[in-house]
Amino acid sequence: MLDKLLARALNILFQPRGEWPVIAGERTAPVALYLNYVAILALIPAVATFINLAFIGTLHAGRFGAGVAFASAVAGYVLSLVMVFVVALIADALAPSFGGRKDLDQALKLTVYSMTASWVAGALTFLPVIGALIALLGGVYALYLFYLGSPVLMKVPESKAVGYTAVIVAIAIVVGFVIGMLNAAMFGTGVGGMMGRV
Repeated sequence: MLDKLLARALNILFQPRGEWPVIAGERTAPVALYLNYVAILALIPAVATFINLAFIGTLHAGRFGAGVAFASAVAGYVLSLVMVFVVALIADALAPSFGGRKDLDQALKLTVYSMTASWVAGALTFLPVIGALIALLGGVYALYLFYLGSPVLMKVPESKAVGYTAVIVAIAIVVGFVIGMLNAAMFGTGVGGMMGRV
């Protein structure tokens, strides 16, 4: 199972144009996609968040107790799993407005595999400043992956893929901000960690 996950992650990161058609042709149950891919990769930034909060500390609030750091990391992890599905629902609902087709399974695959870059980059979010920059780059690359995959999975015409991606990203930023605020309100850890992993 881990071999398949690693191969998929490397392929989507380093040869996405070839990997998206392979992904489009796969029939993957949403539950299997979550259990065998999302749940594992989304752990990367969650662990980095715990390390940052418990051992290194944030620039604005310092270090937190291990219990608070763990609870914040778990909450952020669960909320990020929810956000993936919410973004997939939005991507599915808006695809026809951009000349694409509704297909929730494909929208979920598009969202999940695009997020690979953010989750992998999230491994370094515990590093002050540099980690945030790497997380930002991972997020930008995730947008590019979404853009490349939208014509293949959602059948959005290439001429409309930029607009489709921009609208989904704008909505995802708002959703990510709200989720980050929830996490910050619960644990007082700030929005930045959550936004970096979504």
